[in-house]
Amino acid sequence: MSARRLPVYLVLDTSGSMRGEPIQALKVGVQSLISTLRQDPHALESVHISIITYDAKARVICPLQSLEDFQMPLIEGPQSGPTMTGAALEMLCQCVDKDVQRTTADHKGDWRPIVFLMTDGGPSDTARYAQMIPEMQKRPFASVIACAAGASAKVEPLQKLTPHVFNLETMDGHSFAGLFQWVSSTVSNGNRSMGATSSITLPPPPPEIQIVV
Repeated sequence: MSARRLPVYLVLDTSGSMRGEPIQALKVGVQSLISTLRQDPHALESVHISIITYDAKARVICPLQSLEDFQMPLIEGPQSGPTMTGAALEMLCQCVDKDVQRTTADHKGDWRPIVFLMTDGGPSDTARYAQMIPEMQKRPFASVIACAAGASAKVEPLQKLTPHVFNLETMDGHSFAGLFQWVSSTVSNGNRSMGATSSITLPPPPPEIQIVV
C-alpha cells in the first residue's frame, strides 16, 4: 500500500425528497463507483473513500478508509425535513483537518483531497452554508465537484462553492449509474495525475450530465 493516499469524500444529500427510487439509485451508484475503482490497480493502491450524508443533520457514515477495506454503509434518510448542506460542509472540513496527513520535513503527506457533493435541493441552513464557503476555500482540495440532481436542485448556491457544477436532470438508476461511472473516471484520472499537478482535469461527462456554466 502506498504511503501517500488520495482521499475522496462523497458528500451525499439524503433528505426526505431523496426517499424511494432516488436513494436506492444512489446506493447502487456508490456500489458501482467502488467496484469500478477496485478494478484500477493505481486507485487500489492509494484511493481512500469517506462518505458523509446530510439531511436534518450531517453524519459521517463511512470514515476515511482504503478501497480494499471499504464496506458499504447503510444509506437512508428521513421521511421529510431540511437539507443542512452547511452542516455537511462543516463536517467535511472537520474530517479533512483530522484525516489528511500533511507533508513535513521527513514525511510526504497525502495527495490533495477530491470532494464530490450531490444534492437534489438547496441548503436549508443558508447562513451556515455561506459561512462555510470561505472555510472550504482554505482547505487544500484538488477539486470540489458538485452535482445538482433533479428538477428541484438549485445550482446557484453550488456555483458559490465551486466552479465545477453539473446538473443531472433525472434521478433514476440509469442516470445515477452514469453519474458515478463518471465520478470513478474523475477519481482515476486524478489519481494518475497526482504529483504532476495540484489540481485535476475532469473527463467529459456522459450525456445524462450537463455542465452548468
